[in-house]
Amino acid sequence: MGRPTTLESMPPAVRTRKAWTALVIGVAAQTAGTVFVSTPAFLIPLLHTERGMSLAQAGLLAAVPTMGMVLTLILWGALADRIGEKWVIAAGLVGVAIAAAGAMTAHGYVELGAFLLLGGAASASSNSASGKVVVGWFPKERRGLAMGIRQMCQPLGVTIAALTVPAIAAGRGLSAAFVIPLVMTALLVILTAVFLANPPRGAKAVGAPPAANPYRTSGFLWRIHLVSILLVVPQFTLSVFGLVWLITQLHVPTLAAGVLVGVAQFVGALGRVAVGVLSDRVASRMRPLRWVAISAVVVMVGLGLAAAAEWQVGAIVLVIAMTVTVADNGLAFTSVAEMAGPSWSGRALGAQNTGQFIAASIVGPLVGGLIGLVGYPIAFLLVAVVPAIAVPIIPKQSAEIDRL
Repeated sequence: MGRPTTLESMPPAVRTRKAWTALVIGVAAQTAGTVFVSTPAFLIPLLHTERGMSLAQAGLLAAVPTMGMVLTLILWGALADRIGEKWVIAAGLVGVAIAAAGAMTAHGYVELGAFLLLGGAASASSNSASGKVVVGWFPKERRGLAMGIRQMCQPLGVTIAALTVPAIAAGRGLSAAFVIPLVMTALLVILTAVFLANPPRGAKAVGAPPAANPYRTSGFLWRIHLVSILLVVPQFTLSVFGLVWLITQLHVPTLAAGVLVGVAQFVGALGRVAVGVLSDRVASRMRPLRWVAISAVVVMVGLGLAAAAEWQVGAIVLVIAMTVTVADNGLAFTSVAEMAGPSWSGRALGAQNTGQFIAASIVGPLVGGLIGLVGYPIAFLLVAVVPAIAVPIIPKQSAEIDRL
């Protein structure tokens, strides 16, 4: 019987190839899922201006996929801890493809909402498992970079949706908007099944006790979960309502508004890589996370002032705000995986995303209703309070993290 395979025992060239293959497929898989989850948000202008839905109602429909994710994130993470990441990701992608096909043929908003719920629940597989597979393949000193690239998937998915959904929906109707996530997820099922490899776990010694529950040994994970919940509020406020604000308040043409939001999301994706590299360089995830949180307060205040003055430069402020408010995810995600360790990281990352998507599910209807009551300027200023609350909760860099 041979010795168990570990990262250290693998030839460097093989390890590097498998690591980057896992990263590329992980990013692509979650990007495809994100396109599906983000599609309803970019249908809001059509639903609101042409079909008479209130912003609160349209925001609720846009939140349904994230509600589905909330139901299954921890379950997918636990399954990844048990059987590995490859087939968890593949199975979820199959579910998203089925949901996208169903959404294209749905009759009425209730049936559409059911398929959105199913697709969101299925897409959660890659959220929990792709981060785990990346952390498993990359060494500590390169995880900030790797997870920064991995975290590009959310803004990249939103970018693809922003550039395609408004135009497709305007020209071919609501149901046609789901063809993009259908094609992407179907293709990624094949690529995942053929090319993705689970990272080696090594062998557990006979009689060794199970890994300690990191939630009982430290308050670090609880604090990061709470911080991430708070920081997701400005991020989803802008991803859900940024487009409709440009169109209805600044009177930017629909296509130009979609391109502008897409550019902002793409720049935000690059920003996640940059802060990931920064965290590797400063040997800290928490200090850059604190800088991002403070910046989120500043840009949301600036956006509120620009909205109040109805400045056309508000479009540029929106691009900056959308870039800043997505930058925290990779830092928090990496720190959660590092603290939880390989035996708990699937569940911990599932819990991390569960908290974020619960908040995201609330943002759509709550902020939509708030905008209806007080308007965009006050709503943006009130949202700025949320990341301000997060700043003092961010843990200081500790010996616990330094040793990982």
